[in-house]
Amino acid sequence: MKTRLNVNVDHVATLRQARRGDEPDPVTAATQAELAGASGIVVHLREDRRHIQERDLLLLRQTVRTKLNMEMAVTDEMIEIACETLPDVVTLVPEKRQEITTEGGLDVLGDTERIAAGIEKLKSSGLFVSIFIDPDPDQLSASAQTGAHMVELHTGSYANARDETGMMMELDKIRKSTEDALSHRLRVSAGHGLNYVNVTAVSQIDGIEELNIGHSIISRAVLSGMGKAVRDMINLL
Repeated sequence: MKTRLNVNVDHVATLRQARRGDEPDPVTAATQAELAGASGIVVHLREDRRHIQERDLLLLRQTVRTKLNMEMAVTDEMIEIACETLPDVVTLVPEKRQEITTEGGLDVLGDTERIAAGIEKLKSSGLFVSIFIDPDPDQLSASAQTGAHMVELHTGSYANARDETGMMMELDKIRKSTEDALSHRLRVSAGHGLNYVNVTAVSQIDGIEELNIGHSIISRAVLSGMGKAVRDMINLL
C-alpha cells in the first residue's frame, strides 16, 4: 500500500504572521495541496498562536475535502476547541513556548493518566485521536493504554542523524516501533524533519499509513509553487 502524504501548512501562516497581514493564506495553500494530490492537511494550533489562528482552523474545517488533522497540546482550552471544531483527526503533541519547532514526542509514560483523560473527552465528541511519540517501546506501551487510535512516530532523530550508520539505527527504531504499534492494534503515521532526500526510506516501512510533512514542502513551494512541491514529494513516496 502506498504511503499517503499529509501536508502541514503551518509555515504558510508563519510567513503571513511576520507582517500580521492577510497573505500568504494557509487556507488557499491547503486547497492547492489537495488539488496536487495530498491526502490530508495538518495544522498545529499553538497556545501562543504563533502561526495558525483559530479563524484558519475554522475555515479549513469548512474547506478541506480530504482530511483535517489538528495538532494540539493536551490542555482544557485545546480540547474544547477541538470538540467544537471537530477535525477529522486530533494529534496530541508536546508544546513549549520557547521552542522553535516541536523538539520530541509527547511523554506519555510520565503523564499517562492526564493524557488518557484528555483522550476520553475527545473521543466522547467522536474524534479520532493520535499521539505524537518518540519511537520508544516504553512510550509506545504507555500510548496503547490511553485509548488512542493511532501513534505518529517522531522521525526527527532519523532526519538529524549525522551519518548513514546513525540514520540506519534510527530507521530501525522506527521500523520496530511500527511493528510494536501494530501489535497493540494502533495505526501508525510518522513525521518531523522529513524532506526530499530522506523521506523514501521511511515511506517504505510496512505499516506506516501516512507521513505528515510541512517545512520542506513549504520551503520548496516558496521557490517552485505549492502544486509542484506537493507532487514532487508524492512521487518520492
